[in-house]
Amino acid sequence: MGDAATEGLRPRTGQDMKSGNSLFKSFGYAAQGVKSASGERNFKVDCVAAVLAFALCALLQVPLWGWAAVAVCIGVQLAMETMNTALEAVVDLASPGLHPLAKRAKDCAAGAALITACASIVVAGIVYVPALLKLAGVS
Repeated sequence: MGDAATEGLRPRTGQDMKSGNSLFKSFGYAAQGVKSASGERNFKVDCVAAVLAFALCALLQVPLWGWAAVAVCIGVQLAMETMNTALEAVVDLASPGLHPLAKRAKDCAAGAALITACASIVVAGIVYVPALLKLAGVS
């Protein structure tokens, strides 16, 4: 005999469905999430910025630690945009109409993405300015 969830005595929960997933399936769901977020305008802008950031690393002959710092900033920013997209979807589901708390939640999530973008600009200065000065023969 199976448990109540498999016998149809109660509706299946997300936890019931999750318990049957293989690691491979979980990665597939994660990839679907990234694909979903990748359709958002800000995610696309961040991807263009990422390509430019790596190109600048190559052009300025940034040391390995700088490449790593830039890569981490890009990963954090794309993850934050993905979380922002997820939160917006949940808020839209829970509150299809206009509501001040829904606005607050969405604004806070967008603010978190803005904070990580600003932190990335600070890191860019730390990485690129010394590399530019070295390349120009100033340092």
